[in-house]
Amino acid sequence: MEFRIADTFTDSLAKLTNQEQKAVKTTAFDLQVNPAHPSIQLHRIDRSKDDNFWSARVSRDVRLVVHRTSGSFLLCYVDHHDAAYAWAERRKIERHPRTGAAQIVEVRETVREVPTYVPVERSAPEPEAPPEPAPARPLFAGLTADDLLGYGVPPDWVDAVAAATEDTVLDVAARLPAEAAEAVLRLAVGETPVVAPTAPEEADPFEHPDALRRFRTVEDRDELERALDFPWDKWAVFLHPTQRATVERSYNGPARVAGSAGTGKTVVALHRAVHLAEADDDARVLLTTFSDPLAHALKDKLRTLVSNRPRLAERIDVLALDAVALRLYRAAGGAPTVVSADEEAEVVAEAVAEAGDPSLSGRLALAEWRHVVDAWQLGTWDDYRDVSRAGRRTRLPQGRREAVWAAVEGVRRRLADRGLVTMSAVYGALAELYEGGHPSPYDHVVVDEAQDVGVAQLRFLAAMAGGRPDGLFFAGDLGQRIFQPPFSWRQLGVDVRGRSHTLRINYRTSHQIRRRADGLLNPEIADVDGVVERRAGTTSVFNGPEPVVLVADDAASEAEAVGDWLAGLVGAGVAPAEIGI
Repeated sequence: MEFRIADTFTDSLAKLTNQEQKAVKTTAFDLQVNPAHPSIQLHRIDRSKDDNFWSARVSRDVRLVVHRTSGSFLLCYVDHHDAAYAWAERRKIERHPRTGAAQIVEVRETVREVPTYVPVERSAPEPEAPPEPAPARPLFAGLTADDLLGYGVPPDWVDAVAAATEDTVLDVAARLPAEAAEAVLRLAVGETPVVAPTAPEEADPFEHPDALRRFRTVEDRDELERALDFPWDKWAVFLHPTQRATVERSYNGPARVAGSAGTGKTVVALHRAVHLAEADDDARVLLTTFSDPLAHALKDKLRTLVSNRPRLAERIDVLALDAVALRLYRAAGGAPTVVSADEEAEVVAEAVAEAGDPSLSGRLALAEWRHVVDAWQLGTWDDYRDVSRAGRRTRLPQGRREAVWAAVEGVRRRLADRGLVTMSAVYGALAELYEGGHPSPYDHVVVDEAQDVGVAQLRFLAAMAGGRPDGLFFAGDLGQRIFQPPFSWRQLGVDVRGRSHTLRINYRTSHQIRRRADGLLNPEIADVDGVVERRAGTTSVFNGPEPVVLVADDAASEAEAVGDWLAGLVGAGVAPAEIGI
């Protein structure tokens, strides 16, 4: 018998107290071992429109809603008695007649007004009422019922969607299965969603790509325990079909997934690393990012995916880029003493003073040293004179470059005298090592937050991947770039044209916040190589309140206002973990 859990179950479980969650998990484990065990009190929910909904007693007041057939057992929902039954009475699980995907469908109640005879007393005529405003025009007047079915809209909801207006479309979409909601919201903003192909009758509705995003088959207790113990976001487990396609696709060169904050890029990176390790029992995979805190977060999240597969976990290293570079450098026989940022700035200032050119500012010299000369590991004046500075904001004529180069030579001498190296030099040495034929320690490299990867780091990654198929996979958003100035990836041999995909389903940000945030950026962002990321067409999967903009007189009053706002949220019952600043 197939044992499954639904995303609605994990959502509802997270809303219970810790003690209640423990009891629910114990019941879930018992049901998985033996759904027919006599000690588990299963009762059919008679008022449900779905004959396969049953309740399982967890405690005196908590009930678990399951969907039970001869071949499957599905955990659907959990709550206190009345709320759990009410949920089941308003839901049914059915196979969509067009797409073939299993859907949890909210039942629409038909309300008919029965005319009643009421005697009316004759009196003076009432004043004429003002004319009612013209009814709002339905957004989807040009679509047929067959069109809406093709987008995954359940048959019971076709009429409601067809009648939706600009004022009601968000409320209607919120009650639809995810694929239908996304299609409706795309249609509402003028996009044309992809029509789902008709599924063959014999296809398993729970194996449809759209069904896999909300239902998960669990094979054993360990897998169920992992799915229930790590609610760090349901979309870490329930992949959207476009995410799954990106994760499982084979690429003949470097590939990149983009998308605004909240579209699941990190989830894709995590699943991509696991997929690559699963596809080859001998492969070693590096999952990396640009900082230690981010790498630690990735490691914790990866543990939720592979905690019951230790042999697989052993072949996936999760390290920050600097950490892995220093480890490999030492393994190759090096013993670097890396200069700190403060000492590097001090060395550059000394070299500028020694050069004696009053027209050269220390700030310009430091920027040129870090982001051009050292980043690209330019060894000679000719290299610096001829280097492309694409992406740099300041144009630098040859005379100014000569002044910079005079300081650069002083910087290098001082670093050598002190026995110091930069991280860019470490990356450069490793890149030369792998470009020279030294075997790479990794078969595949997956990079999260790739928008903040630097020049030297990218050259090192490209050399380590060696041009192998599926060798490099990047996840990042140009709109979130903070630490690195733009530069040409193609110049370093990393060309993602034709292998770049943008995620457009937002799981973390409400429609209202996303719309406001998108207004702060251009609708299209292009990198130096001309690869364009289009922000238009992104759809959020939930609604929220309209953002409030507060302009404060000074930092102190701003901090006080934010503190009051936070205190109000906590006082209203919002958990601190649910608040982001």
